[in-house]
Amino acid sequence: MEYEIKNQELTVRISDFGAELQSIRGKDGTEYLWQGDPAVWEDRAPNIFPYVARLTEGKYTWNGTEYPMQIHGFVKYRTLVPETIEGERITFKLTSDPETKEQYPFDFIYRITYELSGKELKIIVRVENTGKERIYFAIGGHPGFQVPLEEGLAFEDYHLEFDQDARPWRVGFSDTCFLTGQDASYPLKDNRILPLNHSLFDQDAIVLKHAARQVKLASDKGTKSVTVSYSDFPYLGIWHMPGMEASYVCIEPWSSLPSRDGIIEDLSLQADMLWLDGGKTYETQWSVRVEG
Repeated sequence: MEYEIKNQELTVRISDFGAELQSIRGKDGTEYLWQGDPAVWEDRAPNIFPYVARLTEGKYTWNGTEYPMQIHGFVKYRTLVPETIEGERITFKLTSDPETKEQYPFDFIYRITYELSGKELKIIVRVENTGKERIYFAIGGHPGFQVPLEEGLAFEDYHLEFDQDARPWRVGFSDTCFLTGQDASYPLKDNRILPLNHSLFDQDAIVLKHAARQVKLASDKGTKSVTVSYSDFPYLGIWHMPGMEASYVCIEPWSSLPSRDGIIEDLSLQADMLWLDGGKTYETQWSVRVEG
Protein backbone atom coordinates (compact mmCIF):
# COMPACT_ATOMS: atom_id res chain seq x y z
CA MET A 1 0.00 0.00 0.00
CA GLU A 2 1.17 3.53 -0.75
CA TYR A 3 0.92 6.61 1.47
CA GLU A 4 1.25 10.29 0.60
CA ILE A 5 2.59 13.33 2.41
CA LYS A 6 2.58 16.78 0.86
CA ASN A 7 3.03 20.49 1.39
CA GLN A 8 3.01 23.52 -0.91
CA GLU A 9 6.32 22.50 -2.51
CA LEU A 10 6.43 18.71 -2.65
CA THR A 11 4.23 15.64 -2.94
CA VAL A 12 5.92 12.46 -1.73
CA ARG A 13 4.64 8.90 -1.98
CA ILE A 14 5.99 6.00 0.08
CA SER A 15 5.19 2.28 -0.10
CA ASP A 16 4.83 0.27 3.08
CA PHE A 17 6.88 -2.45 1.35
CA GLY A 18 10.37 -1.61 2.51
CA ALA A 19 9.05 1.84 3.51
CA GLU A 20 10.51 2.75 0.12
CA LEU A 21 10.09 6.13 -1.51
CA GLN A 22 8.05 5.90 -4.71
CA SER A 23 7.89 9.53 -5.84
CA ILE A 24 9.26 12.99 -5.04
CA ARG A 25 7.29 15.43 -7.16
CA GLY A 26 7.67 19.20 -7.24
CA LYS A 27 4.73 21.59 -7.37
CA ASP A 28 5.26 22.05 -11.13
CA GLY A 29 4.90 18.28 -11.63
CA THR A 30 8.60 17.47 -12.01
CA GLU A 31 9.41 13.95 -10.84
CA TYR A 32 12.82 13.88 -9.18
CA LEU A 33 12.93 10.22 -8.11
CA TRP A 34 13.81 7.41 -10.52
CA GLN A 35 10.60 5.53 -11.29
CA GLY A 36 12.00 2.04 -11.66
CA ASP A 37 12.33 -0.15 -14.73
CA PRO A 38 12.68 -3.96 -14.53
CA ALA A 39 14.88 -3.86 -17.64
CA VAL A 40 17.32 -1.46 -15.96
CA TRP A 41 16.85 -1.28 -12.18
CA GLU A 42 13.43 -1.99 -10.73
CA ASP A 43 13.98 -0.36 -7.34
CA ARG A 44 13.59 3.34 -6.59
CA ALA A 45 15.04 4.11 -3.16
CA PRO A 46 15.66 1.03 -0.97
CA ASN A 47 16.34 1.49 2.73
CA ILE A 48 19.43 -0.27 4.06
CA PHE A 49 19.43 -2.07 7.43
CA PRO A 50 21.09 -3.89 9.21
CA TYR A 51 24.01 -4.34 6.78
CA VAL A 52 25.31 -2.29 3.87
CA ALA A 53 25.95 -4.08 0.57
CA ARG A 54 27.39 -7.60 0.36
CA LEU A 55 28.76 -10.19 2.74
CA THR A 56 31.32 -12.76 1.62
CA GLU A 57 29.39 -15.95 0.78
CA GLY A 58 26.27 -14.06 1.88
CA LYS A 59 26.90 -14.68 5.58
CA TYR A 60 28.57 -13.42 8.74
CA THR A 61 29.31 -14.79 12.19
CA TRP A 62 28.21 -13.68 15.63
CA ASN A 63 29.01 -15.51 18.87
CA GLY A 64 30.49 -18.32 16.77
CA THR A 65 27.32 -18.93 14.74
CA GLU A 66 26.93 -18.21 11.04
CA TYR A 67 23.93 -16.24 9.78
CA PRO A 68 22.85 -15.50 6.20
CA MET A 69 22.12 -11.93 5.16
CA GLN A 70 20.69 -10.54 1.93
CA ILE A 71 22.41 -7.68 0.14
CA HIS A 72 21.67 -4.40 1.93
CA GLY A 73 19.89 -6.27 4.72
CA PHE A 74 16.23 -7.21 5.02
CA VAL A 75 14.22 -3.99 5.48
CA LYS A 76 13.86 -3.58 1.71
CA TYR A 77 12.13 -6.99 1.56
CA ARG A 78 9.66 -6.48 4.42
CA THR A 79 6.30 -4.72 4.75
CA LEU A 80 6.54 -2.10 7.49
CA VAL A 81 3.70 -0.88 9.70
CA PRO A 82 2.63 2.77 9.26
CA GLU A 83 2.86 3.87 12.89
CA THR A 84 1.95 7.58 12.67
CA ILE A 85 0.66 9.77 9.84
CA GLU A 86 0.53 13.50 10.55
CA GLY A 87 0.08 15.64 7.44
CA GLU A 88 3.65 16.31 6.35
CA ARG A 89 5.17 13.44 8.34
CA ILE A 90 4.85 9.65 8.36
CA THR A 91 6.65 6.97 10.38
CA PHE A 92 6.97 3.27 9.53
CA LYS A 93 8.04 0.54 11.95
CA LEU A 94 9.59 -2.92 11.74
CA THR A 95 9.91 -5.03 14.88
CA SER A 96 12.16 -8.07 15.14
CA ASP A 97 10.36 -11.37 14.68
CA PRO A 98 11.21 -15.00 13.89
CA GLU A 99 11.79 -14.12 10.23
CA THR A 100 14.30 -11.35 10.97
CA LYS A 101 16.04 -13.56 13.52
CA GLU A 102 16.85 -16.10 10.85
CA GLN A 103 19.24 -13.46 9.48
CA TYR A 104 19.82 -11.24 12.50
CA PRO A 105 19.55 -12.70 16.03
CA PHE A 106 18.80 -9.45 17.83
CA ASP A 107 15.75 -7.78 19.37
CA PHE A 108 15.10 -4.38 17.84
CA ILE A 109 12.59 -1.86 16.55
CA TYR A 110 13.51 -0.05 13.34
CA ARG A 111 11.65 3.15 12.56
CA ILE A 112 11.94 5.39 9.54
CA THR A 113 10.24 8.78 9.34
CA TYR A 114 9.70 10.91 6.25
CA GLU A 115 9.11 14.58 7.06
CA LEU A 116 8.61 17.54 4.72
CA SER A 117 9.96 21.03 5.37
CA GLY A 118 9.52 23.34 2.39
CA LYS A 119 11.48 21.85 -0.52
CA GLU A 120 13.31 19.43 1.74
CA LEU A 121 12.45 15.83 2.57
CA LYS A 122 14.05 14.60 5.80
CA ILE A 123 14.62 10.88 6.32
CA ILE A 124 15.00 10.07 10.02
CA VAL A 125 16.03 6.57 11.10
CA ARG A 126 15.76 5.27 14.66
CA VAL A 127 16.98 1.91 15.90
CA GLU A 128 15.92 0.76 19.36
CA ASN A 129 17.65 -2.14 21.05
CA THR A 130 14.79 -3.87 22.85
CA GLY A 131 16.99 -6.67 24.16
CA LYS A 132 19.67 -6.86 26.83
CA GLU A 133 22.79 -7.58 24.75
CA ARG A 134 24.65 -5.19 22.47
CA ILE A 135 23.54 -5.17 18.84
CA TYR A 136 25.60 -4.33 15.75
CA PHE A 137 24.13 -2.78 12.63
CA ALA A 138 24.55 -0.49 9.65
CA ILE A 139 22.24 2.08 8.07
CA GLY A 140 22.06 3.57 4.60
CA GLY A 141 19.94 5.08 1.87
CA HIS A 142 19.86 4.09 -1.81
CA PRO A 143 17.74 6.69 -3.66
CA GLY A 144 17.91 6.94 -7.44
CA PHE A 145 17.33 10.34 -9.06
CA GLN A 146 16.22 11.05 -12.59
CA VAL A 147 18.96 12.21 -14.95
CA PRO A 148 18.23 14.33 -16.87
CA LEU A 149 15.76 16.34 -14.79
CA GLU A 150 14.73 18.55 -17.70
CA GLU A 151 13.82 17.98 -21.33
CA GLY A 152 16.54 18.74 -23.85
CA LEU A 153 19.38 17.81 -21.52
CA ALA A 154 21.50 14.65 -21.45
CA PHE A 155 23.04 12.56 -18.69
CA GLU A 156 26.46 13.96 -19.53
CA ASP A 157 25.23 17.52 -18.97
CA TYR A 158 25.04 16.81 -15.24
CA HIS A 159 27.57 16.71 -12.44
CA LEU A 160 27.77 16.12 -8.71
CA GLU A 161 29.05 19.11 -6.76
CA PHE A 162 30.14 18.84 -3.14
CA ASP A 163 29.47 21.83 -0.91
CA GLN A 164 33.07 22.03 0.34
CA ASP A 165 36.49 21.43 -1.14
CA ALA A 166 37.44 17.81 -0.67
CA ARG A 167 40.12 15.34 -1.61
CA PRO A 168 38.19 12.09 -1.23
CA TRP A 169 39.46 8.57 -1.54
CA ARG A 170 37.73 5.87 -3.53
CA VAL A 171 37.23 2.68 -1.55
CA GLY A 172 38.85 -0.26 -3.31
CA PHE A 173 36.46 -2.98 -4.48
CA SER A 174 37.02 -6.34 -6.12
CA ASP A 175 35.22 -7.32 -9.31
CA THR A 176 32.60 -8.92 -7.07
CA CYS A 177 32.15 -5.73 -4.99
CA PHE A 178 33.99 -6.67 -1.82
CA LEU A 179 36.67 -4.62 -0.07
CA THR A 180 40.25 -5.09 -1.23
CA GLY A 181 41.97 -2.55 1.03
CA GLN A 182 43.37 -0.85 -2.07
CA ASP A 183 41.82 2.58 -1.59
CA ALA A 184 43.04 5.37 -3.85
CA SER A 185 42.85 9.13 -4.12
CA TYR A 186 39.89 10.23 -6.25
CA PRO A 187 40.49 13.79 -7.45
CA LEU A 188 37.50 16.03 -8.16
CA LYS A 189 37.38 18.85 -10.67
CA ASP A 190 38.21 22.05 -8.74
CA ASN A 191 38.19 19.83 -5.60
CA ARG A 192 34.38 19.78 -5.68
CA ILE A 193 32.90 18.54 -8.96
CA LEU A 194 32.41 15.06 -10.40
CA PRO A 195 31.15 15.27 -14.02
CA LEU A 196 28.76 12.44 -14.85
CA ASN A 197 29.13 9.97 -17.67
CA HIS A 198 27.88 6.42 -17.99
CA SER A 199 31.35 4.86 -18.10
CA LEU A 200 31.98 5.94 -14.50
CA PHE A 201 30.01 2.90 -13.42
CA ASP A 202 31.56 0.27 -15.68
CA GLN A 203 33.19 -1.26 -12.56
CA ASP A 204 30.02 -0.80 -10.48
CA ALA A 205 29.64 1.73 -7.67
CA ILE A 206 32.00 4.54 -6.78
CA VAL A 207 32.22 4.62 -2.98
CA LEU A 208 33.98 7.63 -1.47
CA LYS A 209 35.33 8.41 1.97
CA HIS A 210 36.74 11.71 3.27
CA ALA A 211 34.32 13.61 1.03
CA ALA A 212 32.12 16.53 2.06
CA ARG A 213 28.77 15.58 3.61
CA GLN A 214 26.52 17.38 1.11
CA VAL A 215 26.36 16.95 -2.65
CA LYS A 216 24.20 18.48 -5.39
CA LEU A 217 23.08 16.84 -8.63
CA ALA A 218 22.81 19.67 -11.16
CA SER A 219 23.55 20.89 -14.67
CA ASP A 220 24.98 24.24 -15.76
CA LYS A 221 22.46 24.07 -18.65
CA GLY A 222 19.39 23.65 -16.42
CA THR A 223 17.64 25.06 -13.37
CA LYS A 224 16.53 21.94 -11.52
CA SER A 225 18.71 20.18 -8.96
CA VAL A 226 18.71 17.69 -6.10
CA THR A 227 20.86 18.12 -2.98
CA VAL A 228 21.52 15.20 -0.64
CA SER A 229 22.85 15.97 2.86
CA TYR A 230 24.21 13.24 5.14
CA SER A 231 26.20 14.73 8.03
CA ASP A 232 26.40 11.49 10.08
CA PHE A 233 27.43 9.18 7.24
CA PRO A 234 31.16 8.69 6.54
CA TYR A 235 30.74 6.99 3.15
CA LEU A 236 28.94 7.94 -0.06
CA GLY A 237 28.00 5.50 -2.81
CA ILE A 238 27.40 6.78 -6.35
CA TRP A 239 25.95 4.27 -8.79
CA HIS A 240 23.84 3.25 -11.68
CA MET A 241 23.55 -0.18 -13.27
CA PRO A 242 26.92 -0.97 -14.93
CA GLY A 243 27.16 -1.32 -18.68
CA MET A 244 24.02 0.69 -19.41
CA GLU A 245 23.12 4.21 -20.42
CA ALA A 246 20.70 4.36 -17.53
CA SER A 247 18.77 7.59 -16.95
CA TYR A 248 19.33 7.86 -13.21
CA VAL A 249 22.07 8.10 -10.62
CA CYS A 250 21.94 6.82 -7.05
CA ILE A 251 23.38 8.98 -4.27
CA GLU A 252 23.77 6.67 -1.27
CA PRO A 253 24.73 7.66 2.29
CA TRP A 254 26.35 4.68 4.02
CA SER A 255 27.27 4.26 7.68
CA SER A 256 29.65 1.38 6.94
CA LEU A 257 31.21 -0.69 4.20
CA PRO A 258 30.63 -4.22 2.86
CA SER A 259 32.61 -7.32 3.71
CA ARG A 260 36.29 -7.74 2.95
CA ASP A 261 37.03 -9.87 -0.08
CA GLY A 262 37.22 -13.54 0.90
CA ILE A 263 36.56 -12.94 4.60
CA ILE A 264 33.41 -13.97 6.45
CA GLU A 265 33.08 -11.10 8.89
CA ASP A 266 32.49 -11.38 12.62
CA LEU A 267 29.81 -8.73 13.01
CA SER A 268 31.08 -7.63 16.42
CA LEU A 269 34.62 -7.13 15.10
CA GLN A 270 33.93 -5.25 11.86
CA ALA A 271 35.49 -1.87 12.59
CA ASP A 272 32.89 0.47 11.11
CA MET A 273 29.69 -1.15 12.38
CA LEU A 274 27.37 0.88 14.59
CA TRP A 275 26.48 -0.63 17.96
CA LEU A 276 23.86 -0.10 20.61
CA ASP A 277 23.62 -1.44 24.16
CA GLY A 278 20.44 -2.97 25.53
CA GLY A 279 17.57 -0.56 26.06
CA LYS A 280 19.28 2.25 24.10
CA THR A 281 18.13 4.07 20.94
CA TYR A 282 20.16 5.37 18.01
CA GLU A 283 18.90 8.11 15.69
CA THR A 284 20.31 9.64 12.53
CA GLN A 285 18.99 11.46 9.49
CA TRP A 286 19.77 12.49 5.95
CA SER A 287 17.81 14.68 3.57
CA VAL A 288 16.87 15.43 -0.02
CA ARG A 289 16.26 19.01 -1.16
CA VAL A 290 15.02 19.92 -4.63
CA GLU A 291 15.31 23.21 -6.47
CA GLY A 292 13.90 24.55 -9.70
